[in-house]
Amino acid sequence: MLKFWAIEASGLSSSPSTPTQVTKQPTFPLESYKHEPERLEARLHSSSSPPDTGQKFGLSPGQSVAKPPTPASTPCTTSKAAASPQPPAASEGMLEKLELEDEAVGESESDIYMRFMRSHKCYDIVPTSSKLVVFDTTLQVKKAFFALVANGVRAAPLWESKKQSFVGMLTITDFINILHRYYKSPMVQIYELEEHKIETWRELYLQETFKPLVNISPDASLFDAVYSLIKNKIHRLPVIDPVSGNALYILTHKRILKFLQLFVSEMPKPAFMKKNLDELGIGTYHNIAFIHPDTPIIKALNIFVDRRISALPVVDESGKVVDIYSKFDVINLAAEKTYNNLDITVTQALQHRSQYFEGVVKCSKLETLETIVDRIVKAEVHRLVVVNEADSIVGIISLSDILQALVLTPAGMDAAVRTLFELYHGVQNLQSSIY
Repeated sequence: MLKFWAIEASGLSSSPSTPTQVTKQPTFPLESYKHEPERLEARLHSSSSPPDTGQKFGLSPGQSVAKPPTPASTPCTTSKAAASPQPPAASEGMLEKLELEDEAVGESESDIYMRFMRSHKCYDIVPTSSKLVVFDTTLQVKKAFFALVANGVRAAPLWESKKQSFVGMLTITDFINILHRYYKSPMVQIYELEEHKIETWRELYLQETFKPLVNISPDASLFDAVYSLIKNKIHRLPVIDPVSGNALYILTHKRILKFLQLFVSEMPKPAFMKKNLDELGIGTYHNIAFIHPDTPIIKALNIFVDRRISALPVVDESGKVVDIYSKFDVINLAAEKTYNNLDITVTQALQHRSQYFEGVVKCSKLETLETIVDRIVKAEVHRLVVVNEADSIVGIISLSDILQALVLTPAGMDAAVRTLFELYHGVQNLQSSIY
């Protein structure tokens, strides 16, 4: 039975002759979008759905996914095609639609980023070539997490063969929830992780709270994507073609903000970008959860689950921020197969990254939003730790906080307006289903 696929979406490379003979090529960086105005402009003006170029790769009989460390033992391999370099060009093509809207007299610059997001589709942000891992719900949970590690991804859409549709996402949060629920001691093996299938875990964990998978069409605006991510309090939004039903890509806050940052210099700068965090009130500054270097991993996992947060600053005895333990670090327990001993300390668990870790990315409440955006994009992190002069923790500012400030707040997307927005889209969806 087919358990999972890796899908290669590429408009530039030909499909490999066999699933097991795939040539790896250089990755296609996001920065290349800036040198591809023709391609993106063509996408903007296209009224048709993107072509179905995904290719499904299956396991050959007897192939194992239980050994993630080396590429040769990964459950599947996909190619990443490199785009032919385009001559450097300005971003006029990307901003054409935005400039047309700017002709309205008296329009405020404060909502320029909101209008930029409304002017671009989710398909505009999908790379020319990308890898997407898809799991069948009958796959064993442990093998699925090993496959995440082996393929270097943080989440995968779940396909249910009975329904012939995507039903959810498997993320690192699921791994944490399983460890949180079933871990007893280093002496007791976590049977549920070793033996359960994904569908079994979903039935036990979700029980009666099954909800449809939150996804978005490639033709939807990036504004809708930002709104959906923040409203649903999710970190990954699958882009699914409504015609073919194929998953094309997974959108994230980081990807959207980096895309916006590429064109910020070409747009008028809103006045609020020159204000500091204290003036704008962006971020979380009360009841900040943190841990210490000697905190056991199981306690950190419990805090992740109980507080529904994605990272914990590590604070020493003097109150100084010295490290950070995020949900992404937890997947290393699967990579090293050390998840059966969660009594080890955070310091011990983080030793794997000591060679390349450049330190916690921090900021001050007195720094401007412009500086903050630039720093978080360049550092490629999901959050900044706000500290005072003594390097003690003051708060946290996340990618979600930033996108809310740049895109939704200028659009007036407060509680009352959001309700009306949801009602409007509910009516639109109802009409679509009727017709």
